[in-house]
Amino acid sequence: MGGLEARGIVGPFALKGVDLALDPGEWLALLGPNGSGKTTLLRVMAGLLRPRGGEVFLEGRPLRAYGPYERGRRLAYLPQGGPYPEGLLVEEVVRLGRLPHLGLWGREGKEDREAVDWALEVSGAAAFRGRPLGTLSGGERQRVLLARALAARPKYLLLDEPTTFLDLEHQGGVVALLRRLARMGVGVLSVLHDPNQAALAHRVAVLRGGQLVAQGRPEEVLREGLLAALYGPGVRVAHLSGRPHVYLDG
Repeated sequence: MGGLEARGIVGPFALKGVDLALDPGEWLALLGPNGSGKTTLLRVMAGLLRPRGGEVFLEGRPLRAYGPYERGRRLAYLPQGGPYPEGLLVEEVVRLGRLPHLGLWGREGKEDREAVDWALEVSGAAAFRGRPLGTLSGGERQRVLLARALAARPKYLLLDEPTTFLDLEHQGGVVALLRRLARMGVGVLSVLHDPNQAALAHRVAVLRGGQLVAQGRPEEVLREGLLAALYGPGVRVAHLSGRPHVYLDG
């Protein structure tokens, strides 16, 4: 058995018996209205919250059986924001992603430095690696936090609204990166608000009121009936180049 799997997750807060599996090499997008439990589920699957019922498994073992460093070498989590000291340099923030890989004395090696350089480059944060975090815009900070998660070189990457604060160009860059990571064998689970970004994922799952109400390929899930129930009757879906495109009528 492989992958990251939530089985029968009940609580905390809204979750009501959620089953969701993330396979290596796939990008799974998680949609749902505000308050539906998306962030809570992501934090449960990252091991940051303990459910009242059910279990999360990582590669066949209960996630709670992993120590924090062992888990951190396999699983990285990008929250919506991070409480980092404003005076930290960007490169110092990204280097924090390597902590699970460092030895007893915390000494960095060539592999660690290469991972940090790669993460800064692919996230688009290399240009401001020497700047203090407090001098960055919201979009720049978001790219730094993404680089920090990538520096761990995780097998599974959990992202809570990774395109928040980004302009259209950098949103497209993040989407392309998520697809690239999946091709490299990384399992990617991202909470999104934009169903048109979710349409580019391999699979889409939808939470409503703490329950998983749909999951499957984007063309199976992103249908007018379901989306209208989530977001209102004005939602429309057209199909462009074989993919669903969601828009509001009127």
